[in-house]
Amino acid sequence: MKRKTYALVILNVILLILVGGVPLSSQTPLKILISNDDGIDAPGIAALFEHLSRIGTVTVAAPPQNMSGASHSVTSQDPIFVTESEKNGSKWYVVKATPASCIRLALESLLKEPPDFVITGINRGENMGTVTFYSATNSAAREAAFKGIPAIAVNLVRGQNMDYGPAAEFIVDLVRALKDKPMKPGTFLNVNVPNLPKDQIKGVMVAPQDLRAPIEFYEKGVNPSGQVYYWNSYKHHEPGTDKTDVWALRNGYITITPFQIDQTDRGEAKALESLKIGGWKK
Repeated sequence: MKRKTYALVILNVILLILVGGVPLSSQTPLKILISNDDGIDAPGIAALFEHLSRIGTVTVAAPPQNMSGASHSVTSQDPIFVTESEKNGSKWYVVKATPASCIRLALESLLKEPPDFVITGINRGENMGTVTFYSATNSAAREAAFKGIPAIAVNLVRGQNMDYGPAAEFIVDLVRALKDKPMKPGTFLNVNVPNLPKDQIKGVMVAPQDLRAPIEFYEKGVNPSGQVYYWNSYKHHEPGTDKTDVWALRNGYITITPFQIDQTDRGEAKALESLKIGGWKK
């Protein structure tokens, strides 16, 4: 698939998922903050930095080690140690904290001014469906959305010979598109990219979140001292029949799923208003 095709598809799908705001000036260099949950030395964050540096000033703030599955946990019981360095004229911060806290610390204390975008990833492995609730890649993006900053979590399907280049290139095109059609405040995007050569990716699909429960297993064991333990393992969902994020990715599409920080079910809230709860007043 050619680069122009990517750009045209992106511009079309963005109209479906975003509410317009104030466009960023095309003359102003973008300020971009990136993080991840695979650790600051992971190849995914290196690919993001390389590609995003072509369109703006990039700052990196990420944990020193893999923190996959940390979800939206925060570092609050220990001091947060930060090591600063400079690479290719950009600030890199090794932050000894969870990914969500890396973003919050960067926004509150490390950056002189808010970034135009926060990008997290490129995660080594997909994050789709209800598994996104466990994802620290998504949670770091959500942390930026709390502050009204446009954010994207990007993930690449795990496999042999992983090439992060096409995913990083797609994010550059997506950021360019979003610069002119800003995201609604409190919104962030979850992007998943197939582990395929660029010319084999079918296209881009805006897809709803698959709502099936994760498939997890717990294998019981007993150690030599008689202590019972369990090993956790999981299995990825098959595509299913509905055109969700899982279906689209399994069928060779890049998926974009918009999330929002407002978790209120307003329909259920209205139903609860008529619910009588003992003698309690409402």
